[in-house]
Amino acid sequence: MQSSVKCGNCGAEVDVNLALKTELELEMKQKMAAARRDFDKEIEIKRAEYKAHLDALNAKEKEFDAKFAAALNAKKTELENEIKAKLEGENLNIVNALKTELEAKSKQINELNLKTLEIEKLKREKSEFESALMAKTEAELSKRLSEEKERLGKALAEQNELKFKQKDEQLEALKKQLNEAQRRIEQGSEQLQGETQELAIEAWLREKFVFDVIDEVKKGANGADVMQIVNTREAQNCGKIYYESKRTKNFSNEWIEKFKADMRASGADVGVLVSEARPRELERMGLVDGVWVCNYEEFKALCFVLRQGVVELNFARNSAQNRSNKMEMLYSYLVSNEFKMRIEAIVEGFSAMSEELEREKNAMKRIWKSREKQIEKVRDNAIEMFGSIKGIAGNAIGEIRTLELGFDAGDFDSP
Repeated sequence: MQSSVKCGNCGAEVDVNLALKTELELEMKQKMAAARRDFDKEIEIKRAEYKAHLDALNAKEKEFDAKFAAALNAKKTELENEIKAKLEGENLNIVNALKTELEAKSKQINELNLKTLEIEKLKREKSEFESALMAKTEAELSKRLSEEKERLGKALAEQNELKFKQKDEQLEALKKQLNEAQRRIEQGSEQLQGETQELAIEAWLREKFVFDVIDEVKKGANGADVMQIVNTREAQNCGKIYYESKRTKNFSNEWIEKFKADMRASGADVGVLVSEARPRELERMGLVDGVWVCNYEEFKALCFVLRQGVVELNFARNSAQNRSNKMEMLYSYLVSNEFKMRIEAIVEGFSAMSEELEREKNAMKRIWKSREKQIEKVRDNAIEMFGSIKGIAGNAIGEIRTLELGFDAGDFDSP
């Protein structure tokens, strides 16, 4: 996406996004500064009025608190004297009764402690006897169990040797069946991934090249996955581009030979193999034995360049002058290393521009979101502060037009 234009007068490059951004920021700052100045003036006036009212209320509150505290202290002293006199007589009788009861409880507790000690001693002796008896019994039982287990093991080994061998063979057969089922599942998963990428390739071509005919090769039919018949406003059936989708872990050179055979059978001019796996000699997209190999992201840029090459090749075919020479030259150029390097450069530039554009979009979104949050924070704090003051002072505080219901921010622009 081009973000700059050339000035018609001086020929200088002008960044449209930067110009729009600067103009919007300046306009926003001016509006916010004007609104902030008006708001600050109104707040200062209301703050002074609120302070005067608040000082008067504080003075009255202090006077009331002093009178209330004096009356409360007098009443408190009177009640304390009455309660103290009443409780002194009652507490003496209660204390005497509690002392008598406490002495009786102490005697009972001492007797109970002696009985508890005797019970604990008997429990300990019983536990020791039970442990010794259990250990002796356990040893004898373990010895008998070992002898019986050894005898039964020998008998079972002799009787079930053939059965164990049969079970081992069945287990091995089950392992083979499980491995085969797992292989089929993985194969089905790779096929599903390939179909998903095939649909994405078909949708991309239909969206970007509305004049072209995009044919999907039916499942089970011989051939690649998608055929693109290139059409322009001026010419129909300029050429064919064949696309094959692969989503496997490893690259196979047999794909190339089969793909070339499919291209010859269908009369395709160019073949593109879209695969996440690449030949070992390719670090990125490239030409392998006459077939372009790339991943899905590289395909998005490569399809534009190859389509343009097909259009130019068709133009050379239809040219009456030096037709055969032009076709040979154009074909040689399309399969040459120079054309490969140019396409790689175009794809790299396309990818870099896409990434840079995405980063700029994200950065501007973050800046706009941050400023929006700051503006909302200032506005909300101002509204809350005015509401608090209004709740305390009531109608003594005047109305602020910008905080009234139905106020439109566009009113700032009104005279």
